[in-house]
Amino acid sequence: MSNLDSMQRFTFDKTDVRGELVGLHKSLSAVLSKHDYPTALKIELGKLMAASAIMSATLKYEGRLCLQVRLPGDVSLIQAETTDTGDLRAIARYDESKEIETVELAGGQLVITLEPAVGKPYQGIVPLESNLLNEAFEYYFKQSEQLGSRFWLECDGTIASGFMLQQLPAAEGSDEDAWDRLSHLASTLKSDELLQLTNETILHRLYHDEEVRLYDSEELRFACTCSKERIGNAIQQVGREELMDVIAEQGKVSVDCQFCLQHYSFNKEQINDLFPEKKLH
Repeated sequence: MSNLDSMQRFTFDKTDVRGELVGLHKSLSAVLSKHDYPTALKIELGKLMAASAIMSATLKYEGRLCLQVRLPGDVSLIQAETTDTGDLRAIARYDESKEIETVELAGGQLVITLEPAVGKPYQGIVPLESNLLNEAFEYYFKQSEQLGSRFWLECDGTIASGFMLQQLPAAEGSDEDAWDRLSHLASTLKSDELLQLTNETILHRLYHDEEVRLYDSEELRFACTCSKERIGNAIQQVGREELMDVIAEQGKVSVDCQFCLQHYSFNKEQINDLFPEKKLH
């Protein structure tokens, strides 16, 4: 597949339907290289990463989109984030003492958080009523945006791909039957085709009788948004006294980013700087 680590929009002339295609390889590999996840968890993590890229292209904003699948079982969290510049990162939490052969999504929640560069964050919560992630995203758009949407998400543990169709508000003179026709044709797409074929081949295979307009692709890459400032803001929640106790015992406060494993350390002066209103000596 030649369209890896990119997303690409397409539209259909004279219709109110648009779509997105996403492929991930190096970015997914970079995420998986940081942790030894079971295969079943790799697959769901890849699907969620593909979904986060699609959602970031769908929701017009500057900032970061975070998707969290929160679960009650041995796998407790699957999280993927995408920025408006195409940076992705992802992580999962699970009971490492258990053998994870499948990931049960039903009964959990999909939490969608939009953190714009300017303005207040937005959060939406969708119940997971099946083991299919795509159904949760379709439900979200139906409820929050009143837009018909179809998602296809695939991952084999090495490559992840996503395909979305979305119905837009009807314009005068547009093809009234387009949504039913185009979504029905998309439902014939096979898993291995979505994972292995190029975007051009997929669209020709599905829509050779339609007038499809394919736009320039946008690059996707693994990049962590962690920084010493953000880590410092996070550890402030622990409290000044507790952090100073760690300094007294260990000489520094050490923190590793859970996403990229970057190591950060804070000495006594740096901890003091986190609490300027009352420094301790």
